[in-house]
Amino acid sequence: MPRIVVDVMPKPEILDPQGKAIVGALPRLGFTGFSSVRQGKRFELFTDGEVTEELLAQAREAAATLLSNPVIEDVVNVEVVAD
Repeated sequence: MPRIVVDVMPKPEILDPQGKAIVGALPRLGFTGFSSVRQGKRFELFTDGEVTEELLAQAREAAATLLSNPVIEDVVNVEVVAD
């Protein structure tokens, strides 16, 4: 079943309290060397048929208008993933 993956991240100027909490917890769990974490969202859109250019364009439009909040988030990736 074909799927389209959409990744959304907070804009760089937006504070990310979840990312800040994660980066603080990493050293306590033995994971060192990380100086920053940004937490985003991933959406997987499945289709029964072939992923056409038209369907991919619809996914991009949905990502920009529904899956992300354009005031505080950027759509950073929309791609077809083969299984």
